[in-house]
Amino acid sequence: GKNICILYMFGGKKMDSTTKEMVLTAYDDTYADACAQGHDHDTAHKEGVTAAAMCLAAVAGVQDDEARKQVIALNLGKSED
Repeated sequence: GKNICILYMFGGKKMDSTTKEMVLTAYDDTYADACAQGHDHDTAHKEGVTAAAMCLAAVAGVQDDEARKQVIALNLGKSED
């Protein structure tokens, strides 16, 4: 599951636990906000992934499309279904 310790690579740097926590929080907060605004799961999930990728790009200094790929690889929101 999501809690298994796996090293993700970002532009040659591994995502440390602090960075991963920030990315997960960005996703969770944005997903919850989108749901509160009446959006469906798919829309809320897309908004959460975008926010998480923007967070990762800013924190880790990776390109936006690489950040998005890495966030998608985390399979966020899939275990709640």
